[in-house]
Amino acid sequence: MVTAQQVKELREMTGAGMMDCKKALTECDGNMEKAAEALREKGLAKAAKKAGRIASEGVVDSYIHMGGRIGVLVEVNCETDFVAKTPAFKDFVHDIAMHIAAANPMYVRKEEVDESVVQKEREFLKKQALGEGKPENIVEKMVEGRIEKYYKEICLMDQPFVKDPDKTIDQMVKEQIATIGENISIRRFVRFEMGEGLEKKSDDFAAEVMEQMGK
Repeated sequence: MVTAQQVKELREMTGAGMMDCKKALTECDGNMEKAAEALREKGLAKAAKKAGRIASEGVVDSYIHMGGRIGVLVEVNCETDFVAKTPAFKDFVHDIAMHIAAANPMYVRKEEVDESVVQKEREFLKKQALGEGKPENIVEKMVEGRIEKYYKEICLMDQPFVKDPDKTIDQMVKEQIATIGENISIRRFVRFEMGEGLEKKSDDFAAEVMEQMGK
């Protein structure tokens, strides 16, 4: 028999609705981990629909790299204050902050990239491809492929998650939406690197951050 305490624990863990938690626990014979996984799987199909809903709650989290050499602030929004206070949501936001420290994106999503910047990169890549002796009839396809790679380098949502490169940040967000049943949006971030723009010894900060994360 599923107890009220189990329902409460699952709701706090996932942020899912009370009735959904009770149903999942009943179907999984009270197994908390299986119930949480079932909620995630059932929600995936609904994630796209939830993505259009207003998300005005959330948290601002920070990550300071050991020694204070990199600092990140990130704002991630959800729909309710209840979800914003759950450990699962807070852990997710902190993972995003740590990823930003390691991967150093410039934008949240590709729509934010100024078209003039993309056009300049496209022209550079075209000259590069032609300089490599590639036939003109395949240069355009090559350039578009390299532009997609460029987006993955500079746009947070397109980047592979440093702790699990098989998933992009966009996929992680969709999984969270599916699990908690609310829309989630990474709104903005800022990243500071000690001495950035000044002449200094080159350090592989990304590697250090990933090492600290247990990679």
